[in-house]
Amino acid sequence: MRLRFWIGLTAVLLIAAGSVVAALLVHANDEAKFHEMQQDEATRSAHQAEAVAALSIGQLSSASAFFQAEGTFNRHEFGVIAKPLLEEGALSGAAFIPRVTNAQRAGFERRYGAPIFESGPSGPHPARIRPVYYPIAYAVSSLGSAAPVGFDLGADPSRAPYLRRARDRGKAAATGPVRLLIGGLGINVYRPVYRDGAPTATVAQRRAALVGFAAGAFRIHDLATAALSTVPHSIAVQLRLGRGVLVGAQGQLDDPDSAPIHIADRTWLLIVRDPNRPDVGLPLALAVVGISLAALLGSLIFVWSRKERIDELQREASEDPLTGLKNRRRFEEDLQLAMARARRERTTGALLMLDLDYFKQVNDTHGHPAGDRLIREVAEVLRRRTRESDTLARLGGDEFAVVLPRCTTEEAQLTAEAIARAIRDHQPESDGAEPVTASVGVAVFGDHPRTSIASVVSEADTAMYAAKDGGRDGVRVFDPLAIRGDASSN
Repeated sequence: MRLRFWIGLTAVLLIAAGSVVAALLVHANDEAKFHEMQQDEATRSAHQAEAVAALSIGQLSSASAFFQAEGTFNRHEFGVIAKPLLEEGALSGAAFIPRVTNAQRAGFERRYGAPIFESGPSGPHPARIRPVYYPIAYAVSSLGSAAPVGFDLGADPSRAPYLRRARDRGKAAATGPVRLLIGGLGINVYRPVYRDGAPTATVAQRRAALVGFAAGAFRIHDLATAALSTVPHSIAVQLRLGRGVLVGAQGQLDDPDSAPIHIADRTWLLIVRDPNRPDVGLPLALAVVGISLAALLGSLIFVWSRKERIDELQREASEDPLTGLKNRRRFEEDLQLAMARARRERTTGALLMLDLDYFKQVNDTHGHPAGDRLIREVAEVLRRRTRESDTLARLGGDEFAVVLPRCTTEEAQLTAEAIARAIRDHQPESDGAEPVTASVGVAVFGDHPRTSIASVVSEADTAMYAAKDGGRDGVRVFDPLAIRGDASSN
């Protein structure tokens, strides 16, 4: 019983644990699919913004190649090249920035009709004398306003480092977020223009061959619009550069996904957070159902175990532990029921009392374990020689009783003789043990109201001892006349 209980309890725990694990796996799978979808949205948006910016930077490189091939050009030629940059891509402004030495400064001011100046706290003022200047020579804007011609970017700390980076690397360089000269927040991209045919293999050669820069301006708003064009309005989006949020809600988004946006030599980060997260309802329902089923099964197991334990205790209280036959208490209950039924149905029954002959010699000669084995064997013989409706009991030691309901005197005697013969013919399993015999006494009970359990047991005992006195290994049926005759002779 204990083994079955622990197996059942283990099954309950496995069901409960399995349901929780299944719920976690379902939830994890839903989360994985959600993040895969969210990552796809971030990547798609980033690619869209990156493609728009890459198109404009590619056109800026084409303009740079034109400026390099022409060497010198006028405002009209610049406009022919620059205006398509604003119409076909994401640039909101374009400019040409020449490299002007201090010796060339007067010529620049005569040609473009504008002095070289820089911005200070009180506004624009003439640029300080330096070896090299990077003033804006030509500019055009999609916003209808242009950057001030002559403004020296080389004196602007937010732009000068990126001019030098583009010059030394020979490729486009992008600034961080800056206030654009044409208005609004954005980034500048600078593409170096070198003297046509000059060597540019080393940094020194590139510095010597630098003519100027083709410049473009991206507004942050335009880049964000390009990124957001591919995602639903319900999705939260942030455009980050480093730790700063340039577009979107400030602070950290809960469990987002991200994708990089490469613009020239700078990488931005697009953060996406989809509010349509997977519902936990299904995994939770799966866990609740599994745990509930486990709790129900556990309750059934405990009830079953308690009932089985009660049955076991009842069985132990009415069963002989050595043979499994009924004990004396249960024997008396069954005998009382059989006698009551006989009186009610006006039939007869019989009680057989058996006592093994010379059983003490078996214990003395072969030991008590051999005696116990022989008792169990005799009990098995009795089972084979009786009916299902009969009551078999071990009253103690080597004494047995058999209650035969609905049985005549003749039938009881025949049954007793068959039992005695079977015990006599039985070969003990213990090595060296001799076969034993049994003395059997038979008492008949019927519808006589004065008959009691004690009197029937006494009559069967008397008949059994008469069988022993008659030489053992025999059967005697209780005869009240014979008993009275013995008493008179005494």
